[in-house]
Amino acid sequence: MGHREDLLEGAKRCLLEKGYARTTARDIVAASGTNLASIGYHYGSKEALLNLAFLKVTEEWGDALTEKPDESAQSAESAGPREPLDQFRETWQRVIDSYAETRSVWQLQMEVVSRIDKDPELRKALMGPQREGRNGLAENMLGIDPEKDPERARVAGLFCQALLAGVMVQWMMDSESAPSAQDLTDGLKVVLEGRTD
Repeated sequence: MGHREDLLEGAKRCLLEKGYARTTARDIVAASGTNLASIGYHYGSKEALLNLAFLKVTEEWGDALTEKPDESAQSAESAGPREPLDQFRETWQRVIDSYAETRSVWQLQMEVVSRIDKDPELRKALMGPQREGRNGLAENMLGIDPEKDPERARVAGLFCQALLAGVMVQWMMDSESAPSAQDLTDGLKVVLEGRTD
């Protein structure tokens, strides 16, 4: 790896260990084995580097959650499409199961959200990836193909993203009473059924 890649990897580690606000340029240099001048040369500023590093961390987190965990999942997939509620529950189960290992990613996301009003460059950097992430959520949680049905994917992605943020906060505040994958699936069923009286 060259300095550019080393800096990005170092910045990702710093974000997960220290958070966005507490990460200094010197921290990144120490974590990457590079020098201060290389941050400006390759990225223009520490903030630009941290913004890209944050996007990469969340992208890697999303990719890890959408990977099929084992061969049985792949063989089940080859048998045909899953029922939407089964897919929804299974995806949520992977998200919740990953919580212990990915808590630092969740904390980082909450910190970054709290910064966007004060940092227009950060807001701008997040807009495109946020829209792409919605499509990924619609596809992975509900099986909606964004290419074939972009409007359904858009609204389903908005719903899933809102749900993800809410679940994330609940798990960070009180994991004992936070929703399980089955709770979320059952709740969705209740919403879909509507009022019965």
